[in-house]
Amino acid sequence: MDVLDRYFKITERGSTLAREVRGGLVTFFTMSYIIVLNPLILGSAPDATGAYLGGGDGVGNIAAIAAGTALVAGTLTILMGAVANYPLALAAGLGLNAFVAFAIASQMTWADAMGLVVLEGLIILVLVLTGFREAVFHAVPQQLKVAISVGIGLFIALIGFVDAGFVTRVPDAANTTVPVQLGGGGQLSGWPVLVFAVGLVLVVALWVLKVRGSILIAIVATTVLAIVIEASLSLGPAVEGPGGWSLTVPTLPSSVVDVPDFSTLGEFNLLGSFRELGVVAVLLLVFTLLLADFFDTMGTMTAIGAEAGLLDEDGVPPGTRKILVVDSLAAAAGGAAGVSSNTSYIESASGVGEGARTGLASIVTGVLFLLATFLSPLVAIIPLEAAVPALVLVGFLMMQQVKGIDWDDVEIAIPAFLTIVLMPFTYSITVGIGAGFLAWVLIKLVRGKVAAIHPLMWVIAILFVLYFAIDPLTRLLT
Repeated sequence: MDVLDRYFKITERGSTLAREVRGGLVTFFTMSYIIVLNPLILGSAPDATGAYLGGGDGVGNIAAIAAGTALVAGTLTILMGAVANYPLALAAGLGLNAFVAFAIASQMTWADAMGLVVLEGLIILVLVLTGFREAVFHAVPQQLKVAISVGIGLFIALIGFVDAGFVTRVPDAANTTVPVQLGGGGQLSGWPVLVFAVGLVLVVALWVLKVRGSILIAIVATTVLAIVIEASLSLGPAVEGPGGWSLTVPTLPSSVVDVPDFSTLGEFNLLGSFRELGVVAVLLLVFTLLLADFFDTMGTMTAIGAEAGLLDEDGVPPGTRKILVVDSLAAAAGGAAGVSSNTSYIESASGVGEGARTGLASIVTGVLFLLATFLSPLVAIIPLEAAVPALVLVGFLMMQQVKGIDWDDVEIAIPAFLTIVLMPFTYSITVGIGAGFLAWVLIKLVRGKVAAIHPLMWVIAILFVLYFAIDPLTRLLT
């Protein structure tokens, strides 16, 4: 115990072993959906030859993709905890996996697409080892880092509401000025939404009463409720009819243990994409992946550090370079395992909300991911509706940081505002960060304060201009 305490600085950071274990458990349960969701995204898209990831007819090898997803997430999350001592978990990046499936693999083979992901991860690793990625992080103004945390808080709260079906897209949004609505048809309906509502009420009540393990208790309790409801009413998945579960159908599995299939591991071709598309097109794809991965992680680790109270006076987490090295390795490892780029998960904030402050929580989460390669039937019973109330609560906790922004200073207030609102409005952390950075540079420029702009902020601004113009540039150059 003393060795653990000294190595992970548990007491020094104001935590306890029990809190770290609970935090690791909560983080795992909050993000374990990726074991189910990543295979559904990657397995549903054929490559340029019509083949599916991992083999299969009409759909990829879901079991193999799920096992690979859990294996890489577990291994890299343990590495994050052991090396960087930071309560941050990693897994296949949402958004990144969709981009790989529908924008990259559609132009080449799956092996070539995963090779491109490995290449992107290696480039980011070089940027970290040369100090460039860390230098960029230090160049960002402190209050913009605060805005990133607040924006991510709103973003993950929206993710929670949407994943639960509490907020839905209006079907004919193209013909109306209202893009989203409450529930289905403007009103709450369906038992799964009720499970989410019960979970949200429960987690808020337990939190304000300062009950230890409140988030974990709420997840377990609402999962039991969901299992009872499904056993009684047989709702099934939402894709088969209205009123169903959004992703995971909470039924007791016929078996608890299953032998994992790791057949996607090593299925990548590092340079095959250049042969298929040419240098310019491949570099544009790599650039898009790289920029999204680069700034998503920066925002995520800042938000987690702020919530955990681990940032220094400049808003920098301890061991920043170690965090970024592990995150870069995760990107390459995801491609090498055939499960898309892995990245830091903002859902780690749920574990921080439960009290996690050290890398020990990440090790707990990572071990659970590794066990999930064998226990996938058990993991699969937790519906999103039971897990995502934690995201709404954590969104509130992160929103509280907004008071750290000087709203009377337009030079920071406008960029901060754009950063905060565009993350949930565009469903993208990267877009919010890009808009905020560009606005900050622009305002400094028009006010004649060029000397206040760090040289790296000019570089970032130019890169984000290219990022937002990537589609017309791609059309022009290819």
